[in-house]
Amino acid sequence: MSDVTAIDNLVVRHKQLKQEIAKIIIGQDQVVDQILISIFSGGHALLIGVPGLAKTLMVNTISQVLGLDFKRIQFTPDLMPSDILGSEILDESRNFKFIKGPVFSNIVLADEINRTPPKTQAALLEAMQERSVTVAGQQYKLANPYFVLATQNPIEQEGTYPLPEAQLDRFMFAINLEYPTYQEEIDVVKSTTTDKKVQVNPLFSAQEIVDLQQLVRRIPVADNVIEYAVKLVGKTRPKADTTPDIIKEYIDWGAGPRASQNLILAAKTHAAIHGKYSPDIEDVKAVATGILRHRIIKNYKAEAEGHTEDSLIAQIL
Repeated sequence: MSDVTAIDNLVVRHKQLKQEIAKIIIGQDQVVDQILISIFSGGHALLIGVPGLAKTLMVNTISQVLGLDFKRIQFTPDLMPSDILGSEILDESRNFKFIKGPVFSNIVLADEINRTPPKTQAALLEAMQERSVTVAGQQYKLANPYFVLATQNPIEQEGTYPLPEAQLDRFMFAINLEYPTYQEEIDVVKSTTTDKKVQVNPLFSAQEIVDLQQLVRRIPVADNVIEYAVKLVGKTRPKADTTPDIIKEYIDWGAGPRASQNLILAAKTHAAIHGKYSPDIEDVKAVATGILRHRIIKNYKAEAEGHTEDSLIAQIL
């Protein structure tokens, strides 16, 4: 099948996918889109929202519809790296045997990732970047496709540990979940307070997702689109020559090169699911906020004057 046919096919299947997910998840259209763009681009996503917005249900539903294996890790202050990666035990014949942890799955939900200390958070770093795990000097490859979806509470509560920048940078998207609208909340209450069970059907297989990720990488991109993405990321860096004054005034640190790579990959996927065979500048703009918001660090002046990451990104867009 040619790449053009594959993209036409993806548009139809993406629509079916959204309809299937909508059987269980009401509203949150943009959130679902960004998660799917992450998966098709081979990236990870960080979901930021208060408790009770169906983050876990959303991830579980998406993994079912994509026909992928799913495991959930509840992050707590006493969670150890071995609880995530697995550990070696002595079997009956006195040999060490490796018991795989929950990280060995297609989709790993790291629930409330900021409730565990940095040492345990760091256990995911190798898995997210290298798609492998090293235990007792032995390297184990993870399943393909492999996707980490982490949730965190935006409220600075007792017992939370901020994620280190190196870890944040490994997430393709940071996705803000908002409260549902009045009508959406009514629909949620109506659908969840009866005994009616809704079943979703798997529409993809793991291999098809891998093929899609390879298709996205083959999509051609014009030089001017790549230049736009790199310039956009450059504008978030306070010490660069092209930086607008507002960024110099309110930002301590800007986004690194991984942001430019992710902008192009996500723009390719965004173009493909909308039936375009190559991304343009509008596709880069469409994914920019979710890709940049967790990669810029505001200073105290921005906090004091009420500037958000999103409002600063809007200024440079």
